[in-house]
Amino acid sequence: MRVLVIGSGGREHALLIGLSRDPSVTELHVAPGNAGTASIATNHAVDVVSADGVVALARQLDADLVVIGPEVPLVLGVADVLRDAGFATFGPGAQAAQIEGSKAFAKDVMAAAGVRTAHSEVVDNPAKLDAALDRFGPTWVVKDDGLAAGKGVVVTTDRAAARSHAAECLEIGHPVLLESFLDGPEVSLFCLVDGETVVPLIPAQDHKRVGDNDTGPNTGGMGAYTPLPWLPDEVTSQIVDDVVKPVAAELVRRGTPFSGLLYAGLAIGKDGPSVVEFNCRFGDPETQAVLALLKSPLGQALNATATGTLADLPPLEWEDGAAVIVVVAAENYPGKPRTGDAITGATGEGVLHAGTAVDASGAVVSSGGRVLGVLGVGADLAEARAQAYERIDAIKLPGSHHRTDIGKAALDGEISI
Repeated sequence: MRVLVIGSGGREHALLIGLSRDPSVTELHVAPGNAGTASIATNHAVDVVSADGVVALARQLDADLVVIGPEVPLVLGVADVLRDAGFATFGPGAQAAQIEGSKAFAKDVMAAAGVRTAHSEVVDNPAKLDAALDRFGPTWVVKDDGLAAGKGVVVTTDRAAARSHAAECLEIGHPVLLESFLDGPEVSLFCLVDGETVVPLIPAQDHKRVGDNDTGPNTGGMGAYTPLPWLPDEVTSQIVDDVVKPVAAELVRRGTPFSGLLYAGLAIGKDGPSVVEFNCRFGDPETQAVLALLKSPLGQALNATATGTLADLPPLEWEDGAAVIVVVAAENYPGKPRTGDAITGATGEGVLHAGTAVDASGAVVSSGGRVLGVLGVGADLAEARAQAYERIDAIKLPGSHHRTDIGKAALDGEISI
């Protein structure tokens, strides 16, 4: 099976590593890829949002499966164009991808499906902003209704900061979603979805704030771990039955069935799981940790989803133990990151590339905010953490920073529901 992966981040690097372990995968290609993906796949310089360019490359390669990693090409309908051209494609069409592309659409779907989520209000007029803010708090949750690469959400007890973020979104023409604050530990659950067929992966927990002990601004994610020792199996089953399956069925009812990876981000409160957000693709960095423990052939699972045969897929099998991924970020991230710095020590096992490139001299340099994801796998969470941080010690990137507490609260028994 010849597989083409679309994207250039740590998520795509993890997908390629997983696909390379599947004996049914004979060729691996990625567009555009990064400095790390070039070691296991052929990189191709194609714009991920150009449907014509992606289709032309798929034809050139005679691809058997195209896997779309990032959200932007999905929301723009690249998967639709690929399917119309006859390619088996892992990733939802543009209408179903609105589950991530529009927070208001997601809320409407959840309401119709009877799924618990935060109370919310859409504001699309600056004149109505202050009155709306007064109806929320003392913790404000303000979300850009469009795509913001994981950084469009502000959670704050500072009303002025909430207002500033909302005003910035409105100024560029994006409505904002105000939400009530959901308390309780957060869970990320990935599910393969083919119409009404739902196959869950193992749950993970992301760390969104930039600093240790969940301080500082939100980011696209600074690290994750799996499995969750504090989350009972029956809660995962509840999420599938009460959240993911009803949403998948509602999208089918609307004539826009979902095909691909549906991510549910949830808060586990005293009343049970409540949805914080949906994504229409594998989340980064949780993907790196989750796929590290997958024993079943990844290519076969993605292909079954893409070809409408997910219901026939054997149950997924998982390695024992735990996995931890820690993000090494560039100086000033999540603000405008410093780029172009040389990276050393990033070729070892367990180092997944995200924002990297090769410069004219052949050196690997930083090219984005989240530069690397460093993976640790072990018999338990303590071993996995130790391996990840040991590997980070060998990496040198001027001005870089990372969290030192990924998975620590769970290890210390500080998380409960």
